[in-house]
Amino acid sequence: MRTSQPQTIYLSDYKVPAYLVDTVDLRFELFEDGARVHSTLDVRRNPESDEVSAPLELDGDSLTLESVALDGADLAAGDYEDRGDQLVIRSVPEQFTLTVVTWIEPQNNTRLEGLYKSSGMFCTQCE
Repeated sequence: MRTSQPQTIYLSDYKVPAYLVDTVDLRFELFEDGARVHSTLDVRRNPESDEVSAPLELDGDSLTLESVALDGADLAAGDYEDRGDQLVIRSVPEQFTLTVVTWIEPQNNTRLEGLYKSSGMFCTQCE
């Protein structure tokens, strides 16, 4: 969840990520009342990381998780943790394909970030 005050992140807080994402595939289904986002990530453990058993943690904002699949197999709710603003998968192989389907409401996105709706038109702000 977002707080009203932005949180400062310092370079000294940086650590090598436990995972690397080699490819990202995004597919959007647009509807009047929202959008379904299918994201497929090719992920592998980072050989530079010391965290050999770290869970996979993905941050999200203003979305509803619909499904999670690992290498094409749907995960049961007990196989992952949906924290609302973060998806945590504790047990993943060295290399895998992760598919996540979420529901977003671009018409309620007033920050003009990502996918939003303005005057009835879908727009994106991607930098």
